[in-house]
Amino acid sequence: MNGILNVYKEAGWTSFDVVAKLRGILKTKKIGHGGTLDPQVTGVLPVAVGKATRLLEYMEEAGKVYEGEVTIGFSTETEDAEGEVIETTPVPSTLSDEEIDEVMTRFVGEIQQVPPMYSAVKVKGKRLYEYARAGQMVERPIRKVTIKSFTRTSPVTFEKGCARFTFRVACSKGTYIRTLAVDLSDALGYAGHMSKLQRTAANGLHIADAMTLEQIETLVKAEKLDEILQPNEVAVSDLPRLDVTDEQAAAVRVGKKFEEAEFAKLGEATRFAFFYQDQLIAVYMRHPEKPGILKPNKVIN
Repeated sequence: MNGILNVYKEAGWTSFDVVAKLRGILKTKKIGHGGTLDPQVTGVLPVAVGKATRLLEYMEEAGKVYEGEVTIGFSTETEDAEGEVIETTPVPSTLSDEEIDEVMTRFVGEIQQVPPMYSAVKVKGKRLYEYARAGQMVERPIRKVTIKSFTRTSPVTFEKGCARFTFRVACSKGTYIRTLAVDLSDALGYAGHMSKLQRTAANGLHIADAMTLEQIETLVKAEKLDEILQPNEVAVSDLPRLDVTDEQAAAVRVGKKFEEAEFAKLGEATRFAFFYQDQLIAVYMRHPEKPGILKPNKVIN
């Protein structure tokens, strides 16, 4: 049993909970997920099974797409709807859709984020949420992330001094959508937080095709899991694809390096998925010390 499952993670489950449950359903320990979702967040959780777990690092690094809701008017300690309110700034009904849209465009591209205190980022060997629960504030590392698109998907509505609207964001690994909502609110001049969130796409998997654990269990009992088990190639859907010749495929199998000149139009990517006869056989990367050379990152087949 090898491949990728498009799992719909329901609210209240941790990503590890999903993996643990699947290990029981599929009766195998060789399972891992391709990108953590907070317990209250729903949506697409790519899960690797069997030999596909060798490709987890590429799944985790792939871009993701989310849809959610921003509430402007008060902030919380966790930056989402779960935490206690720590600041209130009433929003006038004069705040316009156009003003929000203009500020949202400022966040597209490479930006810097400070991870929320209630997160799993480690500082001096401890998770940030451990410090937060102990009432301690610590200096947090600034990280660079990339926002590919960030758009409002509903008109802004007003109620009890708060403004709300929904959004869609496509972003790189490591982006905190909670923090994006807080920073957007701050740029507009108000306190705010992320009030809802759902991951709608990852690794080329979409929410319309995602299956709940209950649905997966039903298919397993009916011996129909193959109907939804995606090929391993899904794990590298974010990497540029290079189709190799018979001779190159033989060289790949023994871990040979290649000159970049052997392949056309490599662009700015640093890693590449090598395919032979429509099957993934390796992932290669630009050599960190030898410009113009591609070296094996992982040989699959």
